[in-house]
Order: sequence, then structure tokens, then C-alpha cells
Amino acid sequence: MSASESAIAAAEAHSAHNYHPLPVVVATAEGAWMTDVEGRRYLDMLAGYSALNFGHGNRRLIDAAKAQLERVTLTSRAFHHDRFADFCTQLAELCGMEMVLPMNTGAEAVETAVKTARKWGYRVKGVPDGRAKIIVAAGNFHGRTTTVISFSTDPEARADHGPYTPGFQIVPYGDLTAMEAAITEENTVAVLLEPIQGEAGVLVPPPGYLAGVRRLTRERNVLFIADEIQSGLGRTGRTFACEHEGVVPDVYLLGKALGGGVVPVSAVVSSREVLGVHRPGEHGSTFGGNPLACAVALEVIAMLRTGEYQRRAAELGEHLHHELNLLTGTGAVEEVRGRGLWAGVDIAPGHGTGREISERLMARRVLVKDTHGSTIRIAPPLVISKEDLDWGLEQLREVLAQ
Repeated sequence: MSASESAIAAAEAHSAHNYHPLPVVVATAEGAWMTDVEGRRYLDMLAGYSALNFGHGNRRLIDAAKAQLERVTLTSRAFHHDRFADFCTQLAELCGMEMVLPMNTGAEAVETAVKTARKWGYRVKGVPDGRAKIIVAAGNFHGRTTTVISFSTDPEARADHGPYTPGFQIVPYGDLTAMEAAITEENTVAVLLEPIQGEAGVLVPPPGYLAGVRRLTRERNVLFIADEIQSGLGRTGRTFACEHEGVVPDVYLLGKALGGGVVPVSAVVSSREVLGVHRPGEHGSTFGGNPLACAVALEVIAMLRTGEYQRRAAELGEHLHHELNLLTGTGAVEEVRGRGLWAGVDIAPGHGTGREISERLMARRVLVKDTHGSTIRIAPPLVISKEDLDWGLEQLREVLAQ
């Protein structure tokens, strides 16, 4: 057996199944490139589902982490530490908000937002206890906790995990009429949406949809919660995907890139009216907002403030989508969707499943990932060079031409 085969066999023997990874075993990585245990180099065109927006081993982030490792890494929230206030202040300023509630993973941020919206509904809006309703969109992906999969429409995520958490209504994504009909009840406390649905295949809603949801939620005293965990922090060419429609939600959910691919960092960011409903002891996390996480996230915030990464995503994203759209004329691609350096590519029947295309690209040293059978997702680190991006796209063209 090769070194890769041996490592994969060992993992299969001792780890429970969750993801279905491609058969590559990464040993080192830098920038947009990863090297496996046999020394083969691969172009990373997935970037950890946007967790690696700033590339592998980004020197600024590694240096920030190393410096903090020498000082203190964890205090728990039982005590204050000297990086916490700066992190909360600067992240709130980046979002144009007032308060931050830090967690670790994206799913934790979503769970925290659900609890926050319900508590706001009871304490501020006056919804009867136990009656709060949150509206979500079909095709959503907000994580895999028991509550989150309760409002998923993905059978693989839901199956055999019931009983499910009540209190959610699912409406079609992008359908403003359905949304308007859904939030007529006084018990509605929030609308929770991805500005662009990632796991669903990088679905961009129709123009005006997000602005329409923002208008409806304001009119009816309902919180608009934007899950920007995958779409935010530069991926789409703006700091937040909501900005493409000039929308500012009531609550931002952030994660993935906030930790720079170094440590898990997530956050709920909102106004004092919303996050101020929490009282000491009502919610918490031992690792949430720890010193190491704050140090790395502060460097991420500083990098985003320059606008450099947003500009790169916008410029290279325009090139990416131009090249991908040319493939729709070959008959091998049915549709291309996305924004910035983020694309979902639907492979035409007869040209291979999304998994098969991903495996063929892996054989050519390009790494992407499939979703929903026939779709591949492309989301390289924002630091990728145009030359490397073009090389990766050339491999895709050749695979589809086979």
C-alpha cells in the first residue's frame, strides 16, 4: 500500500463516517497549494469551504498565533483576558454593529442566534412563552446540530435524528411572496437566511430578494439574521454578501474565515437591543472568545480593513465566472452560479457526476468538492494567483472535454 492508502485505511478503521473525503492525504500546505504524504502538490480550489480565505499558512496569521501561544491560550469565560475587548470592539466596528457574542464553530453561532432570537421575541417583542417562530429557507445549510437539522430539507442530514426541534417554518429560497405570507403571524421572531446558499450549490437569490426580506422584517418587527459564515469576510468581493444589495441585517453570523484557517472562531454580531437580552449565566462557551482565537481573529479583521482581499475576490471572481460561463457553450456544463471567488458548476448529464469530476480533477492535481450529485463547488483561497487560477480552470476544461 502507498502512504496515502495506508493512512486512509487507518482512518477508515478507527473513525466514524461523516464526510466523504476525496482520497488525498495532505501533509503540508502553503498559500493556495497543498502537498500530500507522497510529495504530490495540489491546487486547493475549495479553501476549506471558505475557512481558508487567506490561504494556507498565511504568515500574518501564523505570526499572530505564535505570539499569542507564548502568552496565554485559554482562560475560559470565568475570567477576562487582554485580547477580548479589542476583538469584540473591532469586530463590531467591522460589521457596523454594537455587540459581539463569540463562539467557536459556525453551528454554535447559529444555535446562539436561534436562542437569541427567541429570547428577544419573549423579552422585547412580547411573544407568548414557547410560541416563537423562526422562518428559514428550503435548501439551507446552517450546520448539523439537532436543532439545525430540524429545519433542514436535506434527507441525509435529517434521517434518523428525530424527534426534531419545533418552532421553524420553511419557505422556498428566493421567493419573496412566500416569505411575505409566512411572516404575518405575531409570533414570528426572526428570518434566518444565507445571502448565498453554499451547500445547496452556491445559489444566488434573485435580485431584490434580500432587500425585500429586509423591508418585510423591518415592517413587521422581525429580526433578519444573515448567516454569512461561508459567504462573508471577502469571499464574494465584499466584506459581506448582503452588501451586494445594500442590505444590513439585524444579526450577522460569522465563522470559518474569521479564524483564518488556524483556529475555530465564530461570532454573533448585532445591536445592543438584540444581544443585550442575554444575562450572565444564560449562555456560554468555555473556548468561545479565548485569547488565541481573539489574537488570530484580530489579525483577520485588520487584513479585511485594507480592502485588498475583497478587491482580489471581485477582480479574480469576474475572471473566474467569465471562464466558467464559456463552458456552458460546450454542452458539458448546464449552469454556473455564484459571486466573487465562489461558484457552483452544474455538470451536464453524461459528463460525470460531481464526485466523478472531482476525482478526475484530483488526478490532475486540482482539489474541488461535489454537492447534490451533479454540482461541483469552486472557492479557491483569495490569495490565489491569476496564473494558478487559470491553470486550475484549464484542468477543468480538459476533464470535461474527455
